[in-house]
Order: sequence, then structure tokens, then C-alpha cells
Amino acid sequence: MTDKSTDQDRASGGAATSRRGFIKSTAVAAGATASSLPALGATDIASPPVANPAIRGHGTLGKTGLKISDISFGSSRLRTGEERLVEHAIERGVNYIDTAESYTSGQSETVIGRALKGKRDKVILASKQFATDSSTRDEMMHELEASLVRLQTDHIEVYFNHAVNSKARLDNPEWYEFVSKAKEQGKISWTGISGHAGRLTEVLDHAIDHALVDVILAAYNFGQDPAFYERLTKSFDFVAVQPELPRLLKKAHDNGIGVVAMKTLMGARLNDMRSREAQGHTFAQAAFRWTLANPNVDALIVSMTGIEQIDEYLGASGAQTIGFNDVELLREYAHLNGATYCKHACNKCEGACPFGVPIADVLRTRMYATDYNDVAFAKAEYGMLAGDASPCLSCSGEPCAGACPHGLNIAELCAPTHRILA
Repeated sequence: MTDKSTDQDRASGGAATSRRGFIKSTAVAAGATASSLPALGATDIASPPVANPAIRGHGTLGKTGLKISDISFGSSRLRTGEERLVEHAIERGVNYIDTAESYTSGQSETVIGRALKGKRDKVILASKQFATDSSTRDEMMHELEASLVRLQTDHIEVYFNHAVNSKARLDNPEWYEFVSKAKEQGKISWTGISGHAGRLTEVLDHAIDHALVDVILAAYNFGQDPAFYERLTKSFDFVAVQPELPRLLKKAHDNGIGVVAMKTLMGARLNDMRSREAQGHTFAQAAFRWTLANPNVDALIVSMTGIEQIDEYLGASGAQTIGFNDVELLREYAHLNGATYCKHACNKCEGACPFGVPIADVLRTRMYATDYNDVAFAKAEYGMLAGDASPCLSCSGEPCAGACPHGLNIAELCAPTHRILA
């Protein structure tokens, strides 16, 4: 039910191919060299630089029928005084704004509310709350109404249960009582779940199988897709172990559930790549093209923290193909950062710590601090974890040694994270 469309007709012929076609072609020659890749189906170069970056593609969120900009505004780091960022994105054609009651302690929703004065009809709003397995419908309604006040609106189009990592939270009947009442009152139109942690696979399977959601917001990037590695493992020191994620996206799509991707930049260490980027062709754009080339992804959201950054990101809007330059940039990024990036939803390290340290969640908050360079946001996320990495300060590191199939040195990463974020 995805209707990913662009504002210009797609060029046809052999000059471009979908990611699926590229992967199929590379499978024919597992030992293909970089110089031979274009002949196997990838375009010779990435799409030409966009002179006036703007939204050129839209995706339909499954059965909701909502048509949203394929690259949309993520506001997890939006702070007081940054209304101009929201306004600029809207001027460029972004019509989907994603926020949450917890983002920057409510500042994000407040800024968006101010920025949307006189423009509310131009955007589709999504927000979230963290409803636990014991939250009551009254508590949930209170959280929603507080968000509506900050957003200065009377309704939110898509409302998510935030960062769901257990089926118990999905099965709380109070959530559905709350949702029913909120819909009757016109406060929300559609509901969903967001997720990026270790039990994402079982959570999504359960939600899809029982028709519990209209939209899913899931962490998905080239570094989590086995297809990216399957023909490159000879030159990599690690392999992907998350074959379920592409299956789940397809399953959601086939069931009419809208699919929005997040965490698409695999840590977003953008400065690592600047010296390797050709003018007008950036790593971020390559990563977005990879994600949007998946026919089961309707759109993506990304944190937009600067005017120039927004323009760079929107240069990839409308893409449904990847190029040789794109593949090379993604390959280089994976080489540079694969040794420190924790792959969301892998969670093979679960249970490795006898003290119950939630390793994957700790490393996710580390990413916000070291990769996003946003310590304040990282501290806020770290403070919401059910457990922390304090036991790592006095541990030898032996219990978790070798627990990561990607080769991350967990002990060397978790202890410093606690020192920074506790």
C-alpha cells in the first residue's frame, strides 16, 4: 500500500536500478570489485546535485492514506528558540513533523507549536508518549492533553506509544481504552508504536499479527540490512545478524501498516565523511537513498538541527535508486564506524551482564553523546533507562567479553558512557 511518488516522472531504462536490482546483480558476482559494480547494475554516479533542495517525493502511510514527505522533520533535539528550523523545513515542502512529549523536556513540542501558528493545516503532526504496561487510561489522556497544549493544537494525526520494547506494553488494555476515547474526541486520528531496541523483532511481529497499530516507526539503516553486507563480507570484519528487520518491514507494508524509518544515518558521524564526499553527493544523501529505495519504507525522519543541514538532506528527496557513489560512501562509512556502532535491534548481548546492565540501550545513549555530539539529549535518554552501566565501573569486563557478534568491546564502551551520562 506504499505509494511512494515523486514530483517528476521516473527516468526509465538501464541507467538506474532499484536497490533490489542492484543486490540481485551483485549476487551474480560475489567477488565483484568496486570498479565493476556499475556494470552490474548500480548507476555510474549518484543523482545530480539539486540546485533548489525541496521535497520531491511522498509516501502513503498504509491504510491511513496520509501522504507524507519522504524525508521528514525529526525533532528529538529541537530546543527553545529554534522555530526557524521548523519554518524552513515547511517552506521546503516537509509536511510531516515528528516529536514526543519527552523530547528536550517538552521544549520540542513547544517550539513546534509556536512555529505552526497559521501553518497547522500545512503539516501532519506525530507525537508520542511512553505508556508502560501499568499506565492507566487517565494518565495517558493527561499526557496527550499536555502535548496538545504545548503544540497549540486540538488534534494530532499520528500518536505513538514510544520506544516499545516489550509485548507487555502492547498488551496493556488501558492503552486501547485510551486510544478509543481519544479518537472519539477527535484528539488523535491514528496510532502506532516506535522502537529501536533489542526486542524490536518480537514487538513488531506481535503488533502486526494482532493488528494493534496503524503506523510503525522503526530504526532501520543500511548498517542493519543484511543485504548491504552479503556481498561485502570479504572486506569487512563483521557481518549483519538482523535478517528479521527487512522481513518485518515487508510484513507491515503487506498488512497496510505505514512504515517510517529512523536512525537512518547509522550514528550520524557526518564529519568522518566530509573529506570523502564529492561536491553535491554526501554520505547522508546516500544513506537516505538506500533507505528510500526499499519499497516497504514509506518515508524517513531525521533530526534536523540546521538550515544548511536541512537543504543537504532534502537533496535526496524523491530518490528510489542508489548509485555507485552511494555504495562507496556507505561502504567507507561502515569501515570507519563499524567497530563502535551498536546495531539497534540486534541485542545478542542481552543477558551477558550478570548485573543486568542493558548493554544495547546504554550504547544507544552513547551514540547520542559521541556521534550526535548532544550530551544533554544523551543524558535525558540515559536517565530514562531501567538500569544503568554503573556496575561496569568495577567490573573486569570478562562477563560480556565476546558477547557482541560484531566485535564491539562492550566493557570499554559502557563504563565511559556511565561516567559521561550518569
